[in-house]
Amino acid sequence: MKKYMMIFLFLMLASGLQAQDDAIVRFFSKYMEDDRFSRVFISPKMMQMAGGFLKSNAVESQLNKDEKDLGELIAKVRGIRILTGENVQGQKLFKEAMATLNKNQYEDLMDIHDKGSDVKFMVREENGMVKELLMLTGSEGNFTLLSMLGNFTYQDLNILAENTSIPGMKEYQSGQKKK
Repeated sequence: MKKYMMIFLFLMLASGLQAQDDAIVRFFSKYMEDDRFSRVFISPKMMQMAGGFLKSNAVESQLNKDEKDLGELIAKVRGIRILTGENVQGQKLFKEAMATLNKNQYEDLMDIHDKGSDVKFMVREENGMVKELLMLTGSEGNFTLLSMLGNFTYQDLNILAENTSIPGMKEYQSGQKKK
């Protein structure tokens, strides 16, 4: 009986985590075919390829350790989803996206509300590692959702922000400097 109870609890926990990922995926999917939005999806395989290219290029050209390390960091990114809309009801979409999230699984990094505009950075952690960096922005006519999945430390995120042009990292870095 204990064995079945443990299996049941494990399945419930796993489905809860999957449901959170599904909430973001559902929101993304709901608007990705809408012509008012631009969307970007960078697959885990593409990130592995980019990271591997940087690492092998650094080895072949005998370049500095920083490029190899950056390649290893980029390879930790397991996917990026971006949904951006202009001339949309950004505040309404921001609130809708926030309502889909299980806020118990996310921790706020930065929350800005200024003159009808919202910016929110959140992270989802597991066992001390950042599994997702989520950025939501909404204003009168614009909306952006960025979800970066991986297995990072906060130091990894800071290095990515400083050394790459991965979408959302510029905003993440400027938020870190303001703290």
